[in-house]
Amino acid sequence: MSGIFFAPMAHAQEAAPAVVSGFSPEATYIINSFMLLIFGMFVMFMSCGFAMLEAGMVRYKNVGVIVLKNLVLYAIAAIVFYLFGYNLMYEGVDGGYVGSFGIWSPNDTAAHAGDYVTQKYASSAYWFFQMVFVATAASIVSGAVAERMKILTFFVFTACMSGFIYPIAASWKWGGGWLHVMGFQDFSGSTLVHSVGGWCALIAVWLTGARAGRFDEQGKPVAIPPSNVITVCLGTFILWLGWLAFNGGSQLSFSTATDVLAISNIFVNTNAAAAAGVVAVMLCTLMMRKKIDAYLTLNGALAGLVSITAEPLAPTMMQATIIGAVGGILMIVSTSLLERAKLDDVVGAIPVHLVCGVWGTLIVAWTNSTATLMVQLTGVVAYALFSIVCSMILWGVLKQTMGLRIDSMQEEKGLDIEELGLEGLPYLRSNG
Repeated sequence: MSGIFFAPMAHAQEAAPAVVSGFSPEATYIINSFMLLIFGMFVMFMSCGFAMLEAGMVRYKNVGVIVLKNLVLYAIAAIVFYLFGYNLMYEGVDGGYVGSFGIWSPNDTAAHAGDYVTQKYASSAYWFFQMVFVATAASIVSGAVAERMKILTFFVFTACMSGFIYPIAASWKWGGGWLHVMGFQDFSGSTLVHSVGGWCALIAVWLTGARAGRFDEQGKPVAIPPSNVITVCLGTFILWLGWLAFNGGSQLSFSTATDVLAISNIFVNTNAAAAAGVVAVMLCTLMMRKKIDAYLTLNGALAGLVSITAEPLAPTMMQATIIGAVGGILMIVSTSLLERAKLDDVVGAIPVHLVCGVWGTLIVAWTNSTATLMVQLTGVVAYALFSIVCSMILWGVLKQTMGLRIDSMQEEKGLDIEELGLEGLPYLRSNG
């Protein structure tokens, strides 16, 4: 039984070893490639989930910019990951700190028919699956700085993050770099994707400043009501659905019974953690405020999902439930701490992705016998330092050159008018 739960762990986002299956090499190639493409499509759909969640969390006068940002950041991520990112992440890392510069190209084109005999899946399918993860990391920053950051400044940051920051960070583990050699475990990216994005978001929120009116003269938080709880709920459900593919696809193979069982267990554990996050946050807010906080409860699902992402295969369902519930509680606590620090995170990206990403990475040592707390902590600290230093430099340069935020008059009118010259929801302007 231990072989079922622990042998496949090496697959997580790394080049998988050869697997003996009942299928021919060609059939194995087809099945695994199809799985990566389909799961990759669902992860891509998470960009829609982020767009809907963020659109519902901002005011009506900023909805147009939010949905456009999420579309364009995906497009930018796809291009720069092709030009720089993939090779920096995977080519020639060899236990080091970074891969090589160069434009990615598939190694199993039609001119090399029969290469499937030695490959487990199509290289293009693998590239696509890795690319959609890049867009997810960039989306984390988008919502945190919503309603006051210049859209072009954000796009420049997206290009740098997708082409350099994220690929270099990911190479340390998934590209076979120094943390992989050390034994650091992060199956689907609680740290590599979520906390890296969360650290970048934290620095951006700090340097950009809070929205006008978010804190009063005494520094006490003032609620700015989101525009649409229905849209936030829709986005949450889309992200929940996509997360099953996000974690399940990281097995990178669907051609053996062991793989199918592993993916099934990943789905069950991922779903359990999300459900536990929802229930834990709902009960906590009910006890604290005598009413359920709808927005925190919706974020509870994402908190549970991020928490289980570092190791969705090894835990029992009960362990996954506990991990998700604790993640939801940590999200509530960190949301309050951010407000006390006068940091304005519009969608709660930092509590969800940064705090729960760190929690999920450290708790791997509880469920995965190959992980140790010290190595997990080393990885968390290394990624924190790298992300903070890179973000400080990049955001600092952007602040001095392009500027980070729009002026107060533009903020009052809304980014839709000032950045796009339109009203995203003109019939609802009176509520904005």
